Amino acid sequence: MTERKLHLSDLLSRLALLGYTLLIYLLRPLLLLLFVFRSRADAAYRQRFAERFAWQTIAPAQQGGLLVHAVSMGEVVAAIPLIEALMRDYPALPLTITCTTPTGSARIRQHFAVQMEAGRVYHCYLPFDTPGANRRFLHKLAPQLVLLLETELWPNLLHTATAHQVPVLLVNARLSQRSARGYRRFAWLVKPMLQQLTAILAQDKATARRFNVLAGQQHDKPLAVRAGNLKYDMCIAPDLAARASALRADWGARPVLVAGSTHAGEDEIILSALQLLRQQQPDLLLILVPRHPDRFDSVARLIDTQGLKFVRRSRDQAVTAGTAVLLGDSMGELMLWYQAADLVFIGGSLIPRGGHNPLEAMCLAKPLLSGPHVFNFAQAYQLLEQHAAVRWVSDATTLAEQVQTLLRDPAQRQRLATAGLALYQQQGGATARILARISQQALAIPVVLPGELRWCAPSLSPELQDAPLFDPAWWQAQQAVTGYSSGRNTVYFVRPAGAETDWVLRHYYRGGLIGKFNKDWFAAEPVARSRALAEFGLLLWMRQAGLPVPAPVAARYQRRGFGYSADILLQRIPQSQDLFHYLQQKALTSAQWQQLGTVVAQLHQAGVYHSDLNCHNILLDAKGQFWLIDFDKCARREGTHWWPEPVARLLRSLQKELGLRAAFHFTAADWQAFQDGLGSKQQGSQQQQGSGLASCIQDARSKT
Repeated sequence: MTERKLHLSDLLSRLALLGYTLLIYLLRPLLLLLFVFRSRADAAYRQRFAERFAWQTIAPAQQGGLLVHAVSMGEVVAAIPLIEALMRDYPALPLTITCTTPTGSARIRQHFAVQMEAGRVYHCYLPFDTPGANRRFLHKLAPQLVLLLETELWPNLLHTATAHQVPVLLVNARLSQRSARGYRRFAWLVKPMLQQLTAILAQDKATARRFNVLAGQQHDKPLAVRAGNLKYDMCIAPDLAARASALRADWGARPVLVAGSTHAGEDEIILSALQLLRQQQPDLLLILVPRHPDRFDSVARLIDTQGLKFVRRSRDQAVTAGTAVLLGDSMGELMLWYQAADLVFIGGSLIPRGGHNPLEAMCLAKPLLSGPHVFNFAQAYQLLEQHAAVRWVSDATTLAEQVQTLLRDPAQRQRLATAGLALYQQQGGATARILARISQQALAIPVVLPGELRWCAPSLSPELQDAPLFDPAWWQAQQAVTGYSSGRNTVYFVRPAGAETDWVLRHYYRGGLIGKFNKDWFAAEPVARSRALAEFGLLLWMRQAGLPVPAPVAARYQRRGFGYSADILLQRIPQSQDLFHYLQQKALTSAQWQQLGTVVAQLHQAGVYHSDLNCHNILLDAKGQFWLIDFDKCARREGTHWWPEPVARLLRSLQKELGLRAAFHFTAADWQAFQDGLGSKQQGSQQQQGSGLASCIQDARSKT
């Protein structure tokens, strides 16, 4: 019954994704028309269309790195500390930064101009969420990890990343109660989408709880956990204060009110408040910063109809004593305006828009004013309210009254500013927590050479990373070949200079009947799913998880026409013998069989499915340690329903060898000891396979 429910759930998920995909294809012409319409105010909306479909050329050097997606300006600003930390901690990994809007793109290009020029950072738009565009995009980049900021959840992107075996982390995630209610209406699409995420690192506990409910996660293994808000780790330009002081010096000793990230419907209220304030404070300067660039011209016309003298920042017009409004119609200067302010009003809050980020002003120790609609940043405003670090306004009259009160009382302004800064400093640390989670992903070092992509272990020396590691002739020329194994195909044992143990060099061959006609060519598939890189990545992760498997050294994906060939280098387990040869010579003790059961149980509890668990792929070293090898075509899996399958395969291999050889030390008591080590969770599923084992063994012995 449970399996039927799983199949039904999977079918419904596929139908939901298909319906969503059809809708996206139908809406795509309208999206293009919307971009053309918005390009009347911002020409960037009709530029770089190739990136919207992932048709652009991406340099091979960008393959195998990290992909960070931040939708627009605010998310990009929040991501900057994390991105800079990633460049510091993973200097060998190429980094791709994507966004959706021209404002976000402009901020990326401005902040990372030097890194982009040097090829350290690649930037483009995230393509439309269609299967084809996502396949092209991930195929060209072959990222090892994708980081999505806040609530940038795209069903086809997640589905394609899962198919490519690329882990995806949703970081700095936020989900208001109102948004959660909306998501619940589309649970048939949202739940499977969330379950495709590797983890959700939420800004607060409430967000984590809402995501876990939507994803149907259990309390003992939550998908979402609190990591904090990246915006509390904001980077402040070292020259910001000096630039703001220079502006204030040009403007003279006049009070400055900044209204940041405003929307239609708010600008009228703010300008009305300014008219009231100028009756008592005629020298007050308002810096009005609309949220969206396509509104710059309309806001300029609105100010003009109010009869207020104003200048536009984009035209580099000087602020004079008669200037009432400075229209901040430039990009990337909101922090500068906040630094220059005496008071800051956070936009999007006088209308039911949900408010915008107050943290930028808090980190600069600026007294805050806000409207009542702040559900987008509910936790931050709740803390501000609890510590009396914000003043609330609801209309032009209350805004004018609060501004007038605070301008007359510098001590109150200072208390507000100090309280806001203290809260900001207390809530930091999200970057470090996210980096700690990323470190669990066991990232390899990508090396791009003509016609091939390599993944190398971080421990591999730089001089070997681009050496001919996968050419047996090169190792022979180095006099470093220590032996070989000539089973179905030759495997070389090599030892580089200075190494303490041998390495195993294995080329991937086709098996079965097809192998007689096609020796080692494989059809093209996502890089992370290719034979060598998939095994390498799995081994790297298992080693980090403490499982007894060989340490991977390097793997190669070599392009050949419309397909590829593959190789892998592993550390050899010293002084070891496989279980097949060992049992021909002598028996394992009951304790050793129990130990082997424990090792297999650890593998399953870690969610690793071994597709060919047999007595040839289990090693025992001189110290009595068991090792599991040959993880080609293996993978990590969810659930426990698959646990019996590898164990049954191991039992069949032991019974097979027992039936072929007179000297093979395996008994029913041995298997019972193995089951004891396997643990109570898996014993029940193996009882049926184990029943009658004694008679089977007796039959096998009689045949030999």
